[in-house]
Amino acid sequence: MRRRRRPSRESVLFDFGDFQITKRELLASISIIAIMLLIGTLIGGKVSDYQMDQNEKYNKAVKIETQDLFEYGMRTNIGNAFVYGDLLAVDTVTYPEIGGSYMYVEKVKERYTMHTRQVAHTRTVNGKTQTYYTTETYWTWDRVGSEDKTCNEISFLGVVFDTCKIDIPGSCYIDTIKESSHVRYKYYGIGTQFTGTIFTELRDDTITNGTPFYENRTIDETLNTLESDFMVVAFWIFWVILMAICTGGFYYIDNRWLE
Repeated sequence: MRRRRRPSRESVLFDFGDFQITKRELLASISIIAIMLLIGTLIGGKVSDYQMDQNEKYNKAVKIETQDLFEYGMRTNIGNAFVYGDLLAVDTVTYPEIGGSYMYVEKVKERYTMHTRQVAHTRTVNGKTQTYYTTETYWTWDRVGSEDKTCNEISFLGVVFDTCKIDIPGSCYIDTIKESSHVRYKYYGIGTQFTGTIFTELRDDTITNGTPFYENRTIDETLNTLESDFMVVAFWIFWVILMAICTGGFYYIDNRWLE
């Protein structure tokens, strides 16, 4: 904490012992807040304009739910579109020991490993508290390696693409197989069929690389999700927190220049 440095009680507005706020500091902090609000308004306006442009792009996008229109849109460079349909793995992958079929599968090797750590204790000796340390041993399953497989092709609404064209859903835990008491393998995978919506650009007989896939959402549900004011709200939450930190930091430093 900063030291008490102003003997004049008239200049101190708030006194918290070793921490004081003077009238001049309060007035200066109001100016800081006003300047930051002005800057925040300018930046927030830019964020809001960007969000409005994005919302306009979403509203103007074509909505597609049939394979014929999907293929026509790619062939004629129709542009931005919401497309609803089934996402399927064309060539599935797996590991023999777990069987099944997957769009993606990962095999993680874990080893049961011993670790040590220092643990602090306290004791009283001759009326004085002392701290001493002991070494504690504990065991954990640590990841020591992994490998994975991904299908080469997927289809969406009946059209086949390279897997890189669509961001496939996240993986889920499948099984754990022990090789020994100290080595095991954990398996994670992605199923072979999903239903949902993509937002992409239809151009040159294909879609955009890395097109996001919104699992179990209709076109309208996806549109409502994307057409939010999240960016604007998130910015102002961040900016208010930053203002509070800057103001608190200003009060904390030794502002002798205001005397």
